[in-house]
Amino acid sequence: CIRDRAKLINKIMMSGKKRTAEAIVYDALQLLEKQVSKDPVTALEQAIKNATPLLMVKPRRVGGATYQVPVEVPPERGLFVAIRWILKSARERKGKSMPERLAAELIDAWQGQGSTIKRREDTHKMAEANRAFAHYRW
Repeated sequence: CIRDRAKLINKIMMSGKKRTAEAIVYDALQLLEKQVSKDPVTALEQAIKNATPLLMVKPRRVGGATYQVPVEVPPERGLFVAIRWILKSARERKGKSMPERLAAELIDAWQGQGSTIKRREDTHKMAEANRAFAHYRW
């Protein structure tokens, strides 16, 4: 979806350099197309969908104690978190240019592996482990 691409570009952008951010995203999509041999926009959407968390924990103070309460993630928030995680993982990769790192992270997310997917699974595990506190939702 064009909306996802625009949000990705805006999240990559630093110091108002939108042209640079656009160049990074479009170069990454070209690399994605070469390596996946599929429509890169579809692969991007699938990667973001695979990285989107369904559950997260929110801290909730009850009588002096802080509980990690599992809550469902709204779709817009999930999209934002997934894009943020993908970019953080891409920036943490060593060597190479940013388009190559972003493309590699998107390929990993598209295949259901890599640090972004691990982070999503860890988040889901934490929410599952704290299911006992679900009645503290507000």
